Amino acid sequence: MSTHATPHRAGPAADTTTADSGWTTTFALFAAVLMMLAGALGVLTGIAAILHDEVYVRTPQYLYTLDLTTWGWVHLVLAVLLVAAGAGVLWGATWARAVGIVAAAINLVAHFAFLPYFPVWALVIIALDVLVIWALAVYRGETA
Repeated sequence: MSTHATPHRAGPAADTTTADSGWTTTFALFAAVLMMLAGALGVLTGIAAILHDEVYVRTPQYLYTLDLTTWGWVHLVLAVLLVAAGAGVLWGATWARAVGIVAAAINLVAHFAFLPYFPVWALVIIALDVLVIWALAVYRGETA
């Protein structure tokens, strides 16, 4: 017989803590991969808007009237921030969660303003940004 007793938690909290940490870790890693993928695609979007802005539809009566080259730089900077935060989350850096949430929130707002230029893509990115924000917000940094 062992003289060391293993601590045992009773009640429903013991069952959900282990399961939740596994799911939240999985979703946080998924969010990190999504951020890096969105960042890579954001680089392409930004470069296309900077170098060849005739790719996008121009809307003359739109409330947020920024030059498409400006939108390209906005997307490019956000893309680099998303890739860095995604890599940080993969490496387990605590700062990366906060940076990832802020970057995804700013990216969400930027794509909302970018809706008239590329509506379907903007809606897809907005939905993914919401998922990333949720996944990083519920993740506590524990290992499964």
